[in-house]
This record gives sequence, C-alpha cells and structure tokens, in this order.
Amino acid sequence: MTEVDQIPLSTLPSRYDIARSALYTRLKDLKIEPIKQGKKAYVNSEHLQLLDELHEHISKGGTTNEFLKQRANFSTGLSRTNERTKTKSELVIDSTGQITIQPSGTLSVVEAIVNRLLPATGNRLAYLRELEEAYEKGWLLSTSEVADLLGLSPKTVREYGKKFTDAGFVFTRAGTRKGGEIAWTIDKQDDIGIQPQQPKIGIKEALSKEFDPELQ
Repeated sequence: MTEVDQIPLSTLPSRYDIARSALYTRLKDLKIEPIKQGKKAYVNSEHLQLLDELHEHISKGGTTNEFLKQRANFSTGLSRTNERTKTKSELVIDSTGQITIQPSGTLSVVEAIVNRLLPATGNRLAYLRELEEAYEKGWLLSTSEVADLLGLSPKTVREYGKKFTDAGFVFTRAGTRKGGEIAWTIDKQDDIGIQPQQPKIGIKEALSKEFDPELQ
C-alpha cells in the first residue's frame, strides 16, 4: 500500500461529521480492520470508498443494516449469475434434445441446488446482545449508534423525543456526546418501577375472615 492509499483514521470523524465512537461502530459493522503503523492507524482507499458509500446511504435517511443487506443481496446476485453460467457450461444437450450433466460438473450443480434451497441465515439477535452489554456497563450511546443498533435512521430516533422504548429497552436522553450528538442512557422496562397489578377481591372474599381482621 502506497502513502497515497493511506488515509489516517483520525481524519475520518471530521470527514463524516460524526463522533469517534460512531466511526468505530461503522468500522465494526463493515468488518474493516484499520492498518496500524506505530501509534497511528490508517484505512486504505477501498475501505474509504466503502465508508463513503455507507455515509451517503445514512445521510439519505437509510440505516447501516439496510446498507449491509443491499451489499449482501448484490453479492448474492453476482454469485448466482456465476453459478448459472457455470452450470450451463456443465450441461450437455445431445442431438435428441436430452440433457446430461458432465461428470466433472455433477458436484457443483448439486451444491448450487442445495444452496438455493437452504434459507439464508444471519445473526439477527446480535444487536440485542450489544444493547444488553451497553445496559450492563452503563454506556451512553450517541444517536447514530442507537440508530445503527435498532436499524433506524438518526432522524427517526431524534423524532422519538426525550424517551422511547424498543425491544424491551428504555432509551432516555442524557445530554450530549462529543461532536454534538445526543447521548442516550439505556434501561430495561422491568427496572423502571412498573408495579405488578394487585389482584381484585370480590365482595364475598372481602367479607370473609381471611380478608377482614375484624371478623377473626
């Protein structure tokens, strides 16, 4: 990697006008490992292009989860196109119109069929584990970090007001973070003093010795 390809990590928060913690969240979501040289860290031009595309997507009201899904769908589409092309080359049509599979292509054709039948799976609950960790450690999350975790746009989170609930967690505004973003505390709905409803007592029970001390 040449020096031209080296973009200092420290310049990126100002490039995107976000907090450093929000930048680290985006790097984690995009699975970008900064290149360390001494005490400094860099990203290459390919990483920068990916970060620019994500920032543009978020600026238009999108979310990180949507961006990742779009990239995954695009990659899957290319893969399936290559599989179809390869499969066609491994099919042989004789003069009678009968289709046979070349021995060398049998395994790849079977794999292609199996891959299409198996449902796509993903770690859909990862964001809940991250929220749980933030709750347990008392971290203050920025608006962009909350938006990334919940799959919402920062604008939507800001429009929720001073407090809102989602996925069993309570998010409350708590000042601002460096960079001017709103900071949010995370609690659980079970921890905010919701009292269990008292059972209703019927007239017959109210007049019994069990419920009226004066009748004992």
